[in-house]
Amino acid sequence: MWGRAGGAVQLLGRNTPSILRMIKGMDPNTSRRVCIKPQEEGQHQPKSRSTLRVPGHKPTDWDKRFLLWAGHFKKPEDIPETVSIDTIRAAKTTLRVKFSYVMIALTIVGCIIMVIRGKQAVKRHETLTSVNLEKKAQWREEAAQSTSAKP
Repeated sequence: MWGRAGGAVQLLGRNTPSILRMIKGMDPNTSRRVCIKPQEEGQHQPKSRSTLRVPGHKPTDWDKRFLLWAGHFKKPEDIPETVSIDTIRAAKTTLRVKFSYVMIALTIVGCIIMVIRGKQAVKRHETLTSVNLEKKAQWREEAAQSTSAKP
């Protein structure tokens, strides 16, 4: 059934070179998805987001630390009274990236340490199975001693 439908679509596609030719009076440069009216020269353009923001932001102590840790400023004395919000956001983003790199490195180091410790345990014949069997044997002995102690 799908083979016939696919053949019909191919047949229609061959016979219709362009959808725009079927619609009379349509400009080929006009997009049917988004209707954008041409801008008139005298019209005001909408303000961008950055112009609506407060030009300066007084950084808190934590913001100052973020700016220093991210490397935007060398010393706390170098930080001005007002800093743009974009600068603080950029510093926080930089710190997020650095923190994620540190976490990735610590995860890899932890995995390597666990592999090394696991191989050392295998050399000592300390497997989870042997440890569990020893614990169960110890519990059985304790249970047997507690039942024999109770007359």
